[in-house]
Parts: sequence; C-alpha cells; structure tokens
Amino acid sequence: MAKKNSTHNDDYAHYVKKFWKIFGIGFASLLLFFLLASWGVFGRMPTFDQLENPDSNVATEIISADGETIGKFYLENRTPVKYEDLPKHLVDALISTEDERFYEHSGIDAKGTLRAMVTLGSSGGASTITQQLAKNLFHGEGSRFFLFRIVQKAKEWIIAIRLERQYTKQEIIAMYLNTVDFVNNAVGIRSAAKIYFGKEPKDLKVEEAAVLVGMLKNPSLYNPNKASRRQLVFDRRNTVLGQMVKNGKLDEAEKERLVKEPVRINFSPESHKEGIATYFREYLRDFMKKWVKDNPKKDGSGEYDIYRDGLRIYTTIDSRMQKYAEEAVDEHLANLQEEFFIQQKKNKNAPFVNISEAETKKIMDRAMRNSERWRIMEEKGFEEEDIIKSFGIKTEMTVFTWKGEKDTVMTPMDSIRYYKHFLQTGLMSMQPQTGHVKAWVGGINYKHFQYDHVAQGARQVGSTFKPFVYAAAIEQLKISPCDSVIDSPFSMPKGKYGIDADWHPQNSDGQFRGQVTYKKALALSINTVSAKLIDRIGPKPVVDLTKNLGVNSEIPEQPAIALGAVEITVSDMVAAYSTFANQGMYVKPTVILKIEDKNGVLLYQPTTETHEVLSKDIAYAVIKLLEGVTESGSGARLKWGGGGGGAGYDRMTGYPYAIINPIAGKTGTTQNQSDGWFVGMVPNLATGVWVGNEDRSAHFKSLTYGQGAIMALPIWGLFMKKCYADDDMVFKVSEKPFERPANLSIKVDCWKPPVRDTAETDSISTDEFDF
Repeated sequence: MAKKNSTHNDDYAHYVKKFWKIFGIGFASLLLFFLLASWGVFGRMPTFDQLENPDSNVATEIISADGETIGKFYLENRTPVKYEDLPKHLVDALISTEDERFYEHSGIDAKGTLRAMVTLGSSGGASTITQQLAKNLFHGEGSRFFLFRIVQKAKEWIIAIRLERQYTKQEIIAMYLNTVDFVNNAVGIRSAAKIYFGKEPKDLKVEEAAVLVGMLKNPSLYNPNKASRRQLVFDRRNTVLGQMVKNGKLDEAEKERLVKEPVRINFSPESHKEGIATYFREYLRDFMKKWVKDNPKKDGSGEYDIYRDGLRIYTTIDSRMQKYAEEAVDEHLANLQEEFFIQQKKNKNAPFVNISEAETKKIMDRAMRNSERWRIMEEKGFEEEDIIKSFGIKTEMTVFTWKGEKDTVMTPMDSIRYYKHFLQTGLMSMQPQTGHVKAWVGGINYKHFQYDHVAQGARQVGSTFKPFVYAAAIEQLKISPCDSVIDSPFSMPKGKYGIDADWHPQNSDGQFRGQVTYKKALALSINTVSAKLIDRIGPKPVVDLTKNLGVNSEIPEQPAIALGAVEITVSDMVAAYSTFANQGMYVKPTVILKIEDKNGVLLYQPTTETHEVLSKDIAYAVIKLLEGVTESGSGARLKWGGGGGGAGYDRMTGYPYAIINPIAGKTGTTQNQSDGWFVGMVPNLATGVWVGNEDRSAHFKSLTYGQGAIMALPIWGLFMKKCYADDDMVFKVSEKPFERPANLSIKVDCWKPPVRDTAETDSISTDEFDF
C-alpha cells in the first residue's frame, strides 16, 4: 500500500514538473517572441522620435480672417485638435463604449484580454484605446492572415505600453480621435464633426457625439450619410448612450429622452471642388505651390508638402462676407439665367448671336479640344478621329443646373453647347487701406466651371474705364467735377494719335444733352465727353495712370480706350478703384496674413506693397464724380427701397436695396452686351462684379437685360445689403461718407442753393440742382 502511494506521488510530481517545464518554455517563448518583436525582428518598430512625433498626413488648413476654417489641402482630411477642444460628453462616450477601464490600465487591459481569450472573442474584443491608437499610427488595418495578425497584435501591445509611458491619458485620447477615419473624407474627429454636423467638436451635442463614437466600431457600416444605414446608425447611437448610463456618465432620464430623437446630420462634404471659397482656394493652392519652392524647410529636409505637413494659412478672407458674396451671386444669376434661357428659345444657334456657322464651329471645336474628355482620351492613346467621334455619341452624364445637379443623356458636344449658355461671374471685395481681399467669387460653380474670372479672366471693361480718363484729365487739365462741357457730336481725324481712320464716337442712346457738368457726364456715361477728354490730354497719360493703378493688362495708346475697349481682370479693376477710396495711395491686393507650421511657428508674413498715384484732392474729386453715378446715374437704383412693385422698387431685377449711405461706383456695358460690370465703393470696401457668358458671342440681344446695371449691379447690391444686415460680422462695412481732404483745392460741390420764390409758390425746382 505504501509502495502504491509512493508511485502515485512520483507520477504527480512528474506531471507537476512537466507542467512547469512546459509553462516555463511557453512563457520564455512568449517573452522571447515579444522581445524579438520589440527589437524589430518581425518588422520595423517605431523609434523614440517617431513616438514623440508620429508620422501622419496632416491637412493644411485655410483659415479666414474671422477665425473660420474655409478649406483644406490634404491627402487625408486630418486636422488635429487638442484634448481641451473635446467636449466632456464625447470623451465619456468614447471611454464608456471602447475602453471602460482606460484610466486603470497602462496600455493593455489584462482583464479584458483574459476574458477575450477564455470566450475566444465572443464577449467582444480586448483592444484598448491605446492599442487602437498604436494600430492607427503605425500599421493601419489588421492583417487577415492569422500569423501576421498575431505579430501585429504583439507589436500593438509593445507600442501601446510605450505610448502610455510617453503621453498622458488625455493626450492619448486626443491622438486617437485625431487618427480615426470616419469615411467621406473625414479623417479625425474635427473633420468628422465639420462634415457630419457642420460644427467644431466642442459644439457637438451628446447625441451627436454618440453617433461619431458609434462609428468607431465600423465606420463604413455605421455611415450616417447613407439612408440605408440610418436605422443601424440610430441603434448604434443608442447603444453608446446606454453604455454612458451604465458607466455613470449620463442620467437614465436624459438617455430616455435622447434615444427617441432621430439621427440628424448636416452633411457638409469637404472636398477641393465643394464648399465655400472654392475659386479662392484654388488660387491659393497655385500660390502655395510657388511659395514652397521659394521657402524650403530651414532644417534642409526639402520643401514643405502642402498636403501632409499641416501648415496653417491665415487669409484675409472674411468667411461671412464670402458667404454673402456667394449667396448674392446665386440669388441674382439663377433668376437672370432663367431669362437668358427664355430669350434663347427661338435662337437656332443658341446661345450664340449674330455669328456665322464657321465662327460657331471654331468656338465649339476649340472647346472640344480643351475639354477634360479630350485630355483623358488623348492620354490613353486614342486617335484624334476616334476622339472626335466620341463627342457625337449620347452618354449618361450629370450636368449643372441652378436647381441642382441633373442626371441626363446627351452627347458631349451638346453638353458643351449647353454649358455655353451659362452666365458666368467674377466678384472681388477688398479693403482699400490694407489691400486685404475680403471676398472672392471666381465663377458660379467650381465643380462644373473651373475657370477663375477674378484673377485669370480679363474682359472688356466698358464704361468702368472712364474714371481713369477723368482722373488723368483732372490731373493734366486742372478741371473739376463741376466744370461744364458740351455734349455734342465729336469727330477725331485720321492720323491723330496714330488712328488709321476718322473716329466718330456715339452716345449709347443716340442723344446729345448740350451743356453738362463733368459729374453729370460721368453719371450718364456720356461717350462724347470721354472722347473729348482723351482728345485733349492724349491716350498716353491715361495708359500711364492705369499702370500706376496696378492694371497689368496691355493698354494700347489709342483714343478708343476712353470708351473701355480694353480687357482687365476683376482683381486689377478693384485694386485700381480702391486707390481713389484710399486717397490716391495704391495698395496691392493681398490674400495671406501669415503662414505657420503645424506647431505654430511663423514661416511667412507678407509686406504690404504701396505707392502714391494721385494727390488726395484728385482722388477725392474722382470719388465725388463716382458718387454722381449712384445719385442720379446708372447706379441710382442702389438707393431705391420699398418693394412689392411700388415706387422705389427695382422692377428689372426685383431687388429693393435702399442703401442710403454714400456710394461711389460705376457701371459698364460692352459692345453687344457681352460684358456687364459694376465697381462700387464705400470708404473701407471696394467691390467689383463682372457678369457675362464664357464666349463674347453669347449674350443678351438688348440692353434691357444686357447692361451692367442689370447684370452686375444687383449682385453688388445684394452683397452689401447682406453685409449691412449682419451686426455680428467681424469686419464692419462703413456707412459713413468718404473722408474729405483738408483744404480741398478742387471744387466738388456742384449744387446751387435753391431760390425760394415766395410770390409764386413754396416748391423748389429741381432745375436749380445740377448734378
């Protein structure tokens, strides 16, 4: 019996010894496995420097003058936020749902891991927030191959422990939320909050935070922008809210209220072709491409990458003014475009007017060869003949309309002709004293029309050029706005100033008014008076003045420029006019306040380029001339108010403006109504607007709708009206008069005091006022 017990004890001891041997070998193997992983045997491990500065693609952020993000340049739409920028309920939702013991472990949740091993994962994963951060930062999506995934998991554990040593818990939470891909180009919590709810993370409501935390389980599955997933998103959000209650982070009563709320999103995609200030952002991208070449990194590591280095570009654009400018364009041109389509219905060659079949073919052929379809097919090696044939084959496509995109079927050539119908625009608004550009609208829709009509497109300016002629004449001839001139037929003989034929300029209405003041002549845009002025001073002083005013276009030294037969960009026109509002001092437009790196280090701050062009007296005299345009000329409708079709209502466009403060401005209309202009100023803001079709041969048939006062001026009026109505706007648009120079030497007050005839009547004759 004793022998049997002894044998039994020996066997037990043998098995115990064998168990500990196997356990020791297993533990040593596991330890060796982790050591090998940490030494990089199974693949590169992050260094200390990489842990300190994790390599991630950080978007360059474009920031408005009033502190709003108006766009980004990115490969991944990621803009990091700090822990302080996260609302408490977002952090509570995250920890309650993803890692309940986050504050208790050091990167690895032993309890969760053991539970997952025992249940073979059926009770849920054991990956901590820190482990998920390690995965996001250093290897991304987990491998589907079992052995590779084990290696990845081991590396995650090691990196997680190192991250916990390197960073605080708060920093880890912020870093994790900054690395998550929430789909729809929303990388990181800030992009997700902006894209799905149109707000900063700190402004998220509890239920909105719960939607985003719910997405972490599977962003594609719980995509709130997909209608088919809305119920899944709803249920997942409520699960998150339930977890918050379970962990004592939310009251049961509040949860019961919130779970009944539908999922509401304000989907605002952030792409290069959508959102606010798209044309401006594209202009800025071109600027930055040149800037990085001229401003390499100081550590010698090469050029900055505007898509990955997280630069912060602080711009002069005011986000509210930009929004109002875009709204003004949309509101007016949607209406005007409808009228344009109506007028083109009976035009067999729509939208082209009075051109031959050969001229039409030339326009269409050029557009075809400049199209994206042609470029792509040519790059793929298609023969020219086959490319041309493809433009005649009906194709499914999505086209732009003012009522939203429309799916249709048409040939690519028909789509080119369709797009030629659309009225385009360019608008720029600038502060004359600083050169800061406050709003920039380069067209009607960047996704479909990518040509920028602010900086790229020079168009004929018509009568908006006349103030330059008047300014040169005031300087050369010492005349004043109140001096008189005879509006009568005028001819310039062949040979004078190099012209090759007799010149007989006509007034647009065919009338002659006799004696008028220069102020009235400009207000009524009388062509003969402008022609007489340039006849007296010659074209050269006018050309020299326009160059000093910052106009980059080539202006021919020809008398016809007095009527605006020159092409100038919107940006140059606004800068030139701004000189008059800035007391004769030219300030070059600027769009950037400063550029910083992702750590806030200043990299660039532009200097203001200025030079004196005119004396204060001459500049102010031109301002008074331009005020006459809005007092009694083609811009007078800006002073109209009321509505409902009554007196003081803009019957042509339906917009009552009622801007009663002084406005200096000028309309312009070119030959055949191809271009409509209005440049208007108040003391601290100059805004220029151009409207016209892409091709000058497409236009309104008459001045009824084709004049600058109808095509362009209403956009200016709507824009300014919106700016004046916003009391919270950071930039306050002036309602004061223009500053009058001390000891003004030029007569600008052209009215005569009325004489009261007490014997006859108490009325005052308007003939006694000469504007």
